[in-house]
Order: sequence, then structure tokens, then C-alpha cells
Amino acid sequence: MAGEILTVSAPAKINLYLKVIGRREDGYHLLATLMQKIRLADTLLLRRSHSGISLTCHGSDLPADEKNIVFRAAQLFFVTMGRRLAAGQPGIDITLNKKIPVAAGLGGGSSDAAATLRGLNQLYDARCSVDELLAMAGRLGADVPQFVVDWPIVWATGIGDRLEPAAPLGDFRILLVNPGSSVSTKWVYEKFALTVGKNLNNLKSLQKKSLAPAGENSVFTTRSIRPEELENDLEMVTAVHFPVIETLKKKLLAGGAAAALMSGSGPSVFGLFPGNRRHQAATCFEELKKEFGNTFLVDPWH
Repeated sequence: MAGEILTVSAPAKINLYLKVIGRREDGYHLLATLMQKIRLADTLLLRRSHSGISLTCHGSDLPADEKNIVFRAAQLFFVTMGRRLAAGQPGIDITLNKKIPVAAGLGGGSSDAAATLRGLNQLYDARCSVDELLAMAGRLGADVPQFVVDWPIVWATGIGDRLEPAAPLGDFRILLVNPGSSVSTKWVYEKFALTVGKNLNNLKSLQKKSLAPAGENSVFTTRSIRPEELENDLEMVTAVHFPVIETLKKKLLAGGAAAALMSGSGPSVFGLFPGNRRHQAATCFEELKKEFGNTFLVDPWH
């Protein structure tokens, strides 16, 4: 009934492993990536209304119309699933409370879109299958399907649309720092193509070094990733333009992290602190928090 409210969490992610292993003719890059969801999340409040889509964003200056992926996700859901819904024009009022930094390599927008699809499916009892939700998610963005599945850690290949559950991350706390700059994913991939050269052979050479080439099962679907295996091809692009990335990695390692890496297209950086270094993680968090407001000490999503 109208007025019914549902609260949905939209977790952030970090990329523990990201290799660019090819490029399609349409310009999309082929990836092999290990994505760990973390205990940093946006919250969406969805309230049924009689008609239309209303979006309010708290904690950011994001638009509240078709320029926002949450709004587009609601539009797509109603267009795709309209025949299954109760008689009358369905509507939704959405309040998005942002905690995940925007354009930070943490998948916040993609996670918000997936949470919108999942929430509307539940609120309107549309009985969408996972495949139907994944199909809608894929139309919204390459990363969105990874947040539709409820696996805490996901191995993704293709353009990010071929998904497998992966082995859980070991006993680590995650210290995440966003230096405050916004980075366009599109810009990073364009720069990456220039950095490695536009010749596909250069990308194939990267594939040979990958622990999991496209189309093959990853070792990470059967065992946890080790700190020394953390890798992100995009880091070499973003770090050139944002030197603070290397600075943060050094501070995290000096503070006791077993490994440090940029997430996604950046510029957020995270460190993995083993369970026996929790005190060091807390101390490092307090130090970095003084300089960078968007600093979070969180656990993996289980």
C-alpha cells in the first residue's frame, strides 16, 4: 500500500585485484577483478507512492533526477516490471543517505542502483528472478550486477558482467582513505589505453601475467587472496595525476598494513591489517583521520 517504507543498505566495495585484459570493439575494457564488499554503506529509504518517482539525496550534492543512477534504476524497474505490479500507476519516494564518497573507486553509485532494484522488487512483490535483476542491472552499468548478487566477495570477468562467488577474505581489517578528489572512471580507462598503448597485443601481454585470464576460473574462487597478490592495473594511471595515492600507500604500510592498494579507478586507497595488528590499525586510522576526513576503519562484508 502507499506509504509503506523499506530500508535498504548499499555497501561500498574495494578491488583486491584488477587486471585489464582486453578491449572490445565497442570500447569497453575486459577485466578480471576481485571485488570485496565492505562495512561502509549508503542507506536508501523507499516509500511507496501513488505515482511518479521522487528522489532526495542527503550527504552529497548529487542530482535528484534522471542524471542520478538511482532515479534511472527506478524508472527502468517500473518500465520493465510494470505488468507484474498492482493495478494503477506505481510510484516511489526515495531518500538516499550518502556515506560512501562519490567518484572514489568504491562503487557507491552502482551499489545504490542495485539496492534500488532489489528494494523495489521486494516492496512491490514483483518476484523478479536473479537473472531478471541482473539483466536490468547490466543496462544501468557494468558494475551494477556485482551488487545485485548477495555474495560478499565477487570474481568478475568480461566487462564485469560474468560473476562467480569467490573465497572470503582472511582475517583483516580494512583501513580506507579517500583523499577528497573525484576521479572519472571513463577518464581513467581512456588514459590507461594511452599508457599501455592502443595495440591489443599490449593488453594481451598483461593477460599473460594475470592470475586469472578472461574465460578461466580464478584461483580466488577456491582460496583467499594473499596480501602480496593485491594488484590494480589502473593505479599506474591515476597515481601519476594524484601523487597522494603513493603517499597514502606508504603511510598505510608504515602504519602496519600488510598490503596497500588503490581501489577501482581511484583515488581511494586501502590497507589490509591482519587480525593481530588491530591496535596498529586503530592508531593508523586516528593519524590519517586528522588529515583526511573521509577515513574509515571497517570490516569486510560477510
